[in-house]
Amino acid sequence: MSSSKEYLNFILEQLSDLEDITYKSMMGEFLIYYRGKIVGGIYDDRLLVKPVKSALSYLPQAEYSLPYEGAKEMLLVDNVDDKAFLTGLFEAMYDDLPMPKMKKL
Repeated sequence: MSSSKEYLNFILEQLSDLEDITYKSMMGEFLIYYRGKIVGGIYDDRLLVKPVKSALSYLPQAEYSLPYEGAKEMLLVDNVDDKAFLTGLFEAMYDDLPMPKMKKL
């Protein structure tokens, strides 16, 4: 199942207080970037984030979920209706996220 553009737009609106939120469409799903780093994505109309240390602290009760078959588990964000919560989560995660890999020429 693919994610809807409507759900993507809802999540982007919830994150609108942050600068430099971007996304990339990939096989019917969406990768979410914050200031150039991949935070997570939208898979089957669910927001999943990388299980970095700060996300685990911010989401102590979060369930692990697979974005798709064969992928690494990610954290399911249930509280997407709370704009301040989502903004805080992304801000908390930023320093723990790896820098993007440089593309080989």
